[in-house]
Amino acid sequence: MAEIEELATQAIDCGFRVHKKLGPGLLESAYETALIIGLSNAGLRVERQKPISIIFEGTVVQDAFRADLIVEDQLIIEIKSVERFAPVHAKQLLTYVRLMEQPLGLLMNFGCETFREGLKRVVNGPSGFIGSRTR
Repeated sequence: MAEIEELATQAIDCGFRVHKKLGPGLLESAYETALIIGLSNAGLRVERQKPISIIFEGTVVQDAFRADLIVEDQLIIEIKSVERFAPVHAKQLLTYVRLMEQPLGLLMNFGCETFREGLKRVVNGPSGFIGSRTR
């Protein structure tokens, strides 16, 4: 679990720098691109808009969803650019994390006034903990 926490810390730091330099108000795609640049410059492998298939009752559902970013095949990052989160945003990421059997996902909303208020950690576990991380 230490490796995933290290990845999350790097991603959060990168997201903070992106928000600080660009501010709120751009399209999600701009933040996605900037975040990819920052993560790649940190030496991390990042996949963008990766189509994910799932199995439902023995049948493969091709391209059931697209993960905004997957870092090092372990960390899912869902990017938003809205004034405030809707409850469905965290639930959406929790579903992604569970279906991909990953330990952690980060929900980054670049539309908030500060990056801290736009950051949520979603943990794959029995409680499906959804919380904020403070810096």
